Parts: sequence; structure tokens; C-alpha cells
Amino acid sequence: MILPAIPLVPGEASGPVLVLSQPLSFWGGFDATSGRIIDRSHPQVGARLSAHVLLMKAGRGSSSGSSVLAEAIRLRTAPSAIVLLARDAIVTVGAIVAAELYRSSCPVVLARDSDWPALAAVSRLVIIASDKVASLAVDPEAEGDFRAAES
Repeated sequence: MILPAIPLVPGEASGPVLVLSQPLSFWGGFDATSGRIIDRSHPQVGARLSAHVLLMKAGRGSSSGSSVLAEAIRLRTAPSAIVLLARDAIVTVGAIVAAELYRSSCPVVLARDSDWPALAAVSRLVIIASDKVASLAVDPEAEGDFRAAES
């Protein structure tokens, strides 16, 4: 199954899905060196974001979060892709800066509200985003997960 999305930052990525239960501020809430959530008030403190397709409804926090995300992308400790429900300039700018400065991509896309439950229920996703179109596909390794989420 392939679902449409709105591309915010182009690129291609895949990986296991990590769904955040609350928004995350990359500034003060994420350690770019380890790739882990360090915000003690976040319910998923300690979770590793590295190499995951991160699903979070929205970002939170300071505009300085862009630099933290860009640094994590440079260090290869960032999520492999980020799927949002609400546009987030801070997350988008961080990914754009990393693409321009380091030639490293972390696609950022906007999913539809109606697709969120199915996306959050699968274990792996593939993201393909150009400047104009994006798609979210269940990784073939996790195809059975998506069928279960649909029923």
C-alpha cells in the first residue's frame, strides 16, 4: 500500500517506525551525539531516534532545534526520515540546512490525518519525496503489519 504525502524536504529513506506520543523539541530534548531523546519530561526519554522513520504529530520548541537536527543528520544519528501531521518550520529548516551544508538527506513529509493510524501501526516505512510529490510505502519486510492495521 502506498499513501500520498506532502513533501517538505525531498529525499528517500526507509527504516523501522518510531511513533512519538508527544511532540519533541530537538533543542534540549534530543542529544545529537547519541541520537537519543534526553528530555526528562518526555514519555519516551531514552528512546533512540537514529535510523528510524520518526512519526510525530508536530514538533515543539526553540528555533535552535534546527541546528541540533542538522548536526544529528551530519553525525548520522538523526532519524532516517520524519513524518509530521502539522507543518513545522524548525524541523524543515534543520533538514534543509543539513542537505545544503552536508549533502545528507533526512526527508520530511506531511501525512494526512486519516492515514496516521495505519502509519503508526506498521513496523517499517519507505519514504520517497521529490520537490513536488511524496509517498509513504510499507516496507516489504513489514507488509503483513500494514494488512493488520487496515482491518
